[in-house]
Amino acid sequence: MREPKENKKIVLGLTGGFGTGKSTVAGILAGYGAGVIDADKINHSLIAPGTLVYKKILKAFGRDILKNNNGAIDRGKLGGIVFSDPKALKRLCGITHPAVIREVKRRVKSAKNDVVVVDAPLLIEAGLDKLVDKIIVVALSRGRQLKRLAQKTSLSRPEILKRIGAQLSLKSKVRLADFVIDNSGTIEKTRKQVALIWRLLWRS
Repeated sequence: MREPKENKKIVLGLTGGFGTGKSTVAGILAGYGAGVIDADKINHSLIAPGTLVYKKILKAFGRDILKNNNGAIDRGKLGGIVFSDPKALKRLCGITHPAVIREVKRRVKSAKNDVVVVDAPLLIEAGLDKLVDKIIVVALSRGRQLKRLAQKTSLSRPEILKRIGAQLSLKSKVRLADFVIDNSGTIEKTRKQVALIWRLLWRS
């Protein structure tokens, strides 16, 4: 891989709608040598039992959201609450987003890769877009999005629609994007789009 201009680390923000295929694109970028920071995985680690974020969530939502076997937060139960109540979702985001942002910043700063990808479904909503140089949005038609989510999750259609509706619309994200990947075709078509973006990054 060629050196970035002026040896500057390139930070890419990777986002999209619920179930549009961000993880697939992140994996392709990792294959090119990019370091991937997964905001969802960070969030999961930050809500583990005993953490400060965990304690704040319990204080806000009560112990009914816990799994009975190990005291971990049942993300399904919590999701059922917050995706049905915008105020509850805002309260949860107010707890988790600052902690996730701090950890993402730390990892971006310490990353040794020339290109770092911040993979975050709520990249724009959480303000993580301010940390990146370019935004890549993975897009998909609503029909295909719903079909994929029905196949890969146990959520009902109303639950899926609630989660989609809780995010900034895909159209709005596309308007803010530097690059858009249409993930409605084959994996090879997606790979070609990622390859083109990778080449363009080194020309800018």
